[in-house]
Amino acid sequence: MAQPSRRAKTRLTDDALAFLSERHLAMLTTLRSDNSPHVVAVGFTFDPVTHIARVITSGGSQKALNAERQGVAVLSQVDGARWLSLEGKASVNTDPDAVRDAELRYAQRYRTPRPNPKRVVIEVLVQRVLGSSNLLDRVTD
Repeated sequence: MAQPSRRAKTRLTDDALAFLSERHLAMLTTLRSDNSPHVVAVGFTFDPVTHIARVITSGGSQKALNAERQGVAVLSQVDGARWLSLEGKASVNTDPDAVRDAELRYAQRYRTPRPNPKRVVIEVLVQRVLGSSNLLDRVTD
């Protein structure tokens, strides 16, 4: 009788969490309506408890439109030999409390964002992580 497969999971190391809190920009990849990639530089934050990465942007931006329409995104952060890619389901949150929370998180990592009454939050529920081997811990169920 076949044994059930054991699935490997990837956990972020303490070094990875520190890397995700340092002041680095990332590349956000979303998909256009023709499924071609739209790649832009962004600031983002990551919550290790909820596994949600957040990008603040204007509601009419191409990245917000793509995230809302296609529902997937990848954030890739690189610094020398260190790199991480966070892949997952993307959604756009317009709730004022969620926007304010994302602005506060952004201010902690980067700087206070300029006022923008049209601001929304792209939320990426991270489902897969790729990266430098020293930033990842592979465990098996």
